[in-house]
Amino acid sequence: MKKFKKLIVAAGLILSMSAFTLNSKSEAATTGTIHKVHAGETYWKIAKEFGVPLNSLMAANHNEKLYAGENIVLPYGTISAADKELMARLVHAEAVGEPYAGKVAVATVILNRVKSPDFPNSIRSVIYQIANGHYAFTPVENGQINQPADYASKKAVNEAIAYSGRGNGSLFFYNPKTSTSSYVASRQVTVQIGHHVFAK
Repeated sequence: MKKFKKLIVAAGLILSMSAFTLNSKSEAATTGTIHKVHAGETYWKIAKEFGVPLNSLMAANHNEKLYAGENIVLPYGTISAADKELMARLVHAEAVGEPYAGKVAVATVILNRVKSPDFPNSIRSVIYQIANGHYAFTPVENGQINQPADYASKKAVNEAIAYSGRGNGSLFFYNPKTSTSSYVASRQVTVQIGHHVFAK
């Protein structure tokens, strides 16, 4: 009889543990996917690798300390793979030959425009915007946006997404040696990286 009771208790524990595991995984299914933490990984490194906002990643995991070997939730991103690819192609075309930080800054301008009430509210609409008969981005007009993106541009897009909401609000960028827009030149400068001046 004692053995039978122990068996029932053990079975109950296994069921409880299974229910907990299933519950955690079903929660992850509705909030994101699971990632196993590797030695040396930080929230920032993971956010950059997967292109998810750092704030969202930390919130999804209750800002708990990370330990190698544990599973954490990667929240579902609000930016589709197709939009990331489109952004990377624009970054590649606009910032070829520019420092990596400049590529991140170009991607950040796109994200900032989506959030701004003065621009369209989707990545695709921002990139393909035509205002007063002028394309917002030269590579869209000349077709260079159709060239494949390189690895650095894709990485820069993921970093810009991870960094989301922590920049200096740049909405424009231009090369002062080639730009002909007096409007853009009149905007408040936020930073200069490589040949590009960024402004808001």
